[in-house]
Amino acid sequence: MLLFKKKFLDLIASGAKRQTVRVWPKRRLRAGQVEFVPGLGRVRVTAFEPVRPLDLTDEDAVLDGFESREALLGELRALYGDRLGAISCFRIRFTFPADPPAAPRADDPDAPGRGRPDAASGASGAAAS
Repeated sequence: MLLFKKKFLDLIASGAKRQTVRVWPKRRLRAGQVEFVPGLGRVRVTAFEPVRPLDLTDEDAVLDGFESREALLGELRALYGDRLGAISCFRIRFTFPADPPAAPRADDPDAPGRGRPDAASGASGAAAS
């Protein structure tokens, strides 16, 4: 399970936040793993790597939903204070939703344009009255 502050859930759902930085003493996740995010659903971890907080970049900040590296480091400083330079972190990249919607199978009789008429198009086969 990955926990996020509520203020980040909409950013994740919109795709604006695709990374998080976590202070953990050891690796807890692996790339390819699916994790549940309360209030949101499942995310798929696409990358997991150690990073020193002061080595975070502007790209990291944008992927993490921040406008700049300074804003990301400010958030981390608010959480960890003066310890920020001495702690070890992990950069976790993820996708949401964990599994993209499945494309219709070619042999699916319910796929639009096949088998049953598409209800959205109003093609029911009955004469209009």
